[in-house]
Amino acid sequence: MKEVASLSREEAKAELARLAEVLHAAAKAYFQKDAPVRTDADYDSLKRRNVEIEELFPDLKRDDSPTDKVGAAPSEGFRKVRHSIPMLSLENAFDESDVMEFDRSVRNFLGMSGADPLAYTAEPKIDGLSLSLRYEAGKLVYAATRGDGTTGEDVTPNALTIKGIPECIKSAPELLEVRGEVYMSHEDFAALNARQAEQENKTFANPRNAAAGSLRQLDARITAKRPLMFFAYAWGSVSAALADTQEGAINRLKDIGFATNPLMALCSGTAELVAHYRRIEEKRATLDYDIDGVVYKVNDLGLQARLGSRSTAPRWAISHKFPAELAWTQLEAIDIQVGRTGALSPVARLQPVTVGGVVVSNATLHNEDYIAGRDASGNEIRDGKDIRAGDWVQIYRAGDVIPKVADVDLSKRPRDAKPYEFPEECPVCGSPAIREEGDAVRRCTGGQICRAQAVEKLKHFVSRGAFDIEGLGAKQVEDFHGRGWIAELADIFLLEERDRARERRLKDQEGWGDKSAEKLFLAIHERRRIDFHRFLFGLGIRHLGEAAAKDLARHFSDWPSLATAAIDAAKEAAMDDASQAALDGSPAWKEFLSIDGVGRTLVRSLVLTMDREAERDSIERLVKHLEIVPPDAQAFDSPVAGKAIVFTGTLNRMTRSEAKARAEALGARVSGSVSAKTDLVVAGPGAGSKVKKAAELGVETMDEDDWLALIGDA
Repeated sequence: MKEVASLSREEAKAELARLAEVLHAAAKAYFQKDAPVRTDADYDSLKRRNVEIEELFPDLKRDDSPTDKVGAAPSEGFRKVRHSIPMLSLENAFDESDVMEFDRSVRNFLGMSGADPLAYTAEPKIDGLSLSLRYEAGKLVYAATRGDGTTGEDVTPNALTIKGIPECIKSAPELLEVRGEVYMSHEDFAALNARQAEQENKTFANPRNAAAGSLRQLDARITAKRPLMFFAYAWGSVSAALADTQEGAINRLKDIGFATNPLMALCSGTAELVAHYRRIEEKRATLDYDIDGVVYKVNDLGLQARLGSRSTAPRWAISHKFPAELAWTQLEAIDIQVGRTGALSPVARLQPVTVGGVVVSNATLHNEDYIAGRDASGNEIRDGKDIRAGDWVQIYRAGDVIPKVADVDLSKRPRDAKPYEFPEECPVCGSPAIREEGDAVRRCTGGQICRAQAVEKLKHFVSRGAFDIEGLGAKQVEDFHGRGWIAELADIFLLEERDRARERRLKDQEGWGDKSAEKLFLAIHERRRIDFHRFLFGLGIRHLGEAAAKDLARHFSDWPSLATAAIDAAKEAAMDDASQAALDGSPAWKEFLSIDGVGRTLVRSLVLTMDREAERDSIERLVKHLEIVPPDAQAFDSPVAGKAIVFTGTLNRMTRSEAKARAEALGARVSGSVSAKTDLVVAGPGAGSKVKKAAELGVETMDEDDWLALIGDA
């Protein structure tokens, strides 16, 4: 074989073509057929030769270059993929009353009575890792994890090693995004852990962890050796509808060649849903894969479209979770953790115990009332039994996720066990820990002088739902804060500048180097441009979650507008002596409260934050380093995108909830009051003062028929 350095241009081109054919054939045999035709050494030698030729003749690199395909050397990270349609989570139901409420909410939204027929599908909720597969012209373009629901990780080479995920499909729409769950069977999980133990490698806690860890390997060859499987249960973007119903669409995916769950059933009403839930629950122990509940979905896809989604979950689906699994163990100690909002959270340190296949050594104790055996109103829980160090306690995993203490066995209580005294001072900074009237939680008053609050706020800022800075996680935040490199949020964006001025730089620290330091600074730089809702969520303001952050961002569009409104609300609160009735009537508060998903508790928290000079100045120092990107009204192809709409009076052709959801889905902002910022008022019979105010302000008004004609099929 001729040396790469001596190849002519034509010889190099021919050699790249030969290598592409040989390496693709070897990769297919290795990854998809589990029947390798070449040794790893031989394969890697050919791959290195391919890379060397491409480096010598970069313009000759082929579109199907093996360096970009399965079997490539481990990459340094995963490419980010933005989902064309968000991969939303599901709301949970924990008992039959929750299922009944779900059905009622669907019917109320659609304007249906309890007697109207309404069919649902019911299928097991697989405890695995969500994956989206995008096919164009029948060929897999990419496979992406759910990630934060909006952006996932490209794991295409890994996905192609999984049984049930074809590289090419037939008889499918030109564009088809198949969504489903990657999982591992109990038998394969046991065999994998046995191999891991034999090789003195780390074993996995449960099949889900094993599946997730296997799919997210940087080297697809490792994934190929892990026995992963895939169930399809949904879809994203499609160029042509799969069917008219959920059941029909799943059957279509099955016909195309994807595995679907055979336990899915069509049910008429909640009684049949719960009956099928019971049947699946009985089969749970005999299934060869983990499930943690049953998912119900409205069967009619037209009704699904009308119902739409909230910020984080669809209105047409819900997950009915199985009861928590229980176990008894001894409580060794009660520790206090201080969160970013100053909350003192008690944590039970336990003798490790397995609950639902997971080893648990810590559990939440909620607050001081819960430890004392009472609720926030003073009523007894657990028959009034308090919790003490040394007690034998019953542990359960709420929704099979968060471990909690359910009960105490007083017969095993040590004689010297003493009632727990909840601290009235912060265990970290020593500041008074105050419990305000009506609050179930005691909070440290130290603010940013409290190291725990400062560090937790920084951790939240760099978390996935917020700024998601790659390479800057909880461990690095604690380290950098301890060194005095970052004290507040703005300091993160000054890290590189200040690093240059230090004699011993980040690259010189243990665990770092030139490349890793450079990658961190680049990741920080990339986050100087940030979506408005991520910025808001990243601030760590109490009660401000991801969904509310999106609602606020959609309403105000930019930070100066929101900040001004919050400051105005703070002034009005001071003038009116914070009387709630007076606040509700003040212009700034009314504007906040008109936003769906924003309540008084959140508004008070926002206002209090902006009323504190130190916190306000800290946020403004951060803003100077950022380009905050407003919600993109241009992303909505509709005549009402970016407009402020008010609905008033009675609507006859859709419910008020449906009208509001439809408008927001088209990029509009729906408000409950008319102001100079209102663009359009939609008025039905019985409309009163809002129409009059619209006329005074010169705001356009139309009836329901004109509104529907305006938005058409948008």
